[in-house]
Amino acid sequence: MPEDKGWKSPYLLLTVTMLLWGSAFSSSKSVVAQLPHTVAALLRFGGGAVALLAAVAVLGKPVATPAAAASTAAGPASARGGGRRAALAGVLGVFAYNGFFFWGLSLAPSLDAGIVIPVLSPVLTSAFLLVTGRERASGGRLAGLTLGLAGAVVFFFGAGGSAHGGTTRLTGDLLYLLSAVCWAAYTLIGPRVLAGIDPLRATTYATCAGAVLLGALAAPDLGEVRWDGLPAGLWLNVVFLAIGPAAVANLLYYRGVGAVGPASASLMMFMVPVVNTVCSMVFLGESFGALQALGALVLLSGAVLAVTRGRVPARPRARTAPTAPTAGKKPSEL
Repeated sequence: MPEDKGWKSPYLLLTVTMLLWGSAFSSSKSVVAQLPHTVAALLRFGGGAVALLAAVAVLGKPVATPAAAASTAAGPASARGGGRRAALAGVLGVFAYNGFFFWGLSLAPSLDAGIVIPVLSPVLTSAFLLVTGRERASGGRLAGLTLGLAGAVVFFFGAGGSAHGGTTRLTGDLLYLLSAVCWAAYTLIGPRVLAGIDPLRATTYATCAGAVLLGALAAPDLGEVRWDGLPAGLWLNVVFLAIGPAAVANLLYYRGVGAVGPASASLMMFMVPVVNTVCSMVFLGESFGALQALGALVLLSGAVLAVTRGRVPARPRARTAPTAPTAGKKPSEL
């Protein structure tokens, strides 16, 4: 099967995804600067839920993955069960994650969020898999975890003790840490909880459930907002966050992962802190102290080593016509 090139290239799709996700941290910070953090979270993911529902309505047909097909064959009850599991997963992966994230944004720079969350999450995930015996402990992975955790300690110490930090920034960074814990847990339970439902619908159900809870959390603060005085630029930013990082990025990500595999896709995730650092420094004027910068570099190096185990993932081989017993087994496509 020839590899897609041009605008259909999976690596291009994943690059666009990382650009959207990387820019979302500073964009969210600019919204939090003008609104209570609970309301900012509601606008972003309430809008994202609407955008994803529209995508489901337009695309219509679910993804024909083996698990989804088995669920459909099992009947409507099984499909509804998959939807309920996805919605419950949204309590952790959307509501709890973003509750801590937006709270952290009200206290600390988005620059810190772009390091702590996307870089520390895979470190926490790998550590849990090793501790529980679900994966083997290789030398490369252990070295990566040690580096990552050491870098995190230095980073948090720098947040509280440097001239660029303080107790407020440290508190915000600790909230980002809780977000990373939530995302790591969501990643771990995802394959089991979301089995039997196509990725787009799973993301939609999870986002809708999380948005409802974020709405309940934001309800006391809604009356404090002077809606008629909000600038047009803020609304444009909210629309971008809802459509870009929440809806379009997820669509592109699942297409890319289906083509190149999760190993290569996970490596591209490390573009996110780079993009966020540029956006935060250029558009918001944020900066690191020297100690935080050192901790960030050590943490990033350790995370890459932990994820790759010291090896670069091989690119998937070109697929030939399927033969039994693999006939009909294709990568998921949105």
